[in-house]
Amino acid sequence: MNEVVGSHDLLLVTLDTLRYDVAAQLAAEGRIPNLARHLPGGVWEKRHAPGSFTYASHQAIFAGFLPTPASPGPHPRMFAARFAGSETTAGRTWVFDTPDLVSGLADAGYRTVCIGGVGFFNKQGALGSVLPGLFQESHWEPEFGVASPTSFEAQVACAEKAVAGLPDDQRLFLFVNASALHQPNWFHLPGATREAGDSIETHAAALEYIDRHIGRLFAAASSRRRCFTVVCSDHGTAYGDDGYTGHRLGHKAVWTVPYAHFFLEPGAAR
Repeated sequence: MNEVVGSHDLLLVTLDTLRYDVAAQLAAEGRIPNLARHLPGGVWEKRHAPGSFTYASHQAIFAGFLPTPASPGPHPRMFAARFAGSETTAGRTWVFDTPDLVSGLADAGYRTVCIGGVGFFNKQGALGSVLPGLFQESHWEPEFGVASPTSFEAQVACAEKAVAGLPDDQRLFLFVNASALHQPNWFHLPGATREAGDSIETHAAALEYIDRHIGRLFAAASSRRRCFTVVCSDHGTAYGDDGYTGHRLGHKAVWTVPYAHFFLEPGAAR
């Protein structure tokens, strides 16, 4: 990462609430072709989330604690704050001296841009302002939120505009929190109803919806130079698994998440 930071643009996409099992199944069945073509080997890596709900997980991610590989470690991290005794800071780790990765990248000359999604990014109160407040530029509109059937399209359009407004020589750290998978997501499955509510099937349909539009985001992020990209979930969610529903709880459906990182070459196809 010491060679990447400073020379590449950076994109971090959190697919809020995406379960690993659903993501892996859709990739194997060819139902998310635009994501799968960028996944190493065409598959998601299984990892463990750093938190069981959005706020906790993103605080950890922005401190450099991305989801951890689901195998015995230690696992060196790509980004880490400088502190004595860290067992996951290695020679290839990009180390920053600020309290969080976002401000560390800003100090390194990056323009930091947040495209919010779920309520913790809506800037409508003190709590919803904490995470977007880490960034130099942040965006949220009701059209980006969980109740919007076209949330990801609206977020991508915002990202395209933000990228287009930058000078060519300005390095960019772009963060997008995709809200479409979060409940309610029933409206992404044709024939589903509000009364029937959300399910594994509507969750999967929401991921297919994101896949239909993520090529535009990748194209924008790589429109100026090579872009190092991380796409992952911040946590999963339960749909009646062992009697559990939702997240902010300790079930494997919540803690097990999909993860991938890869490079987007300049001008990546839409």
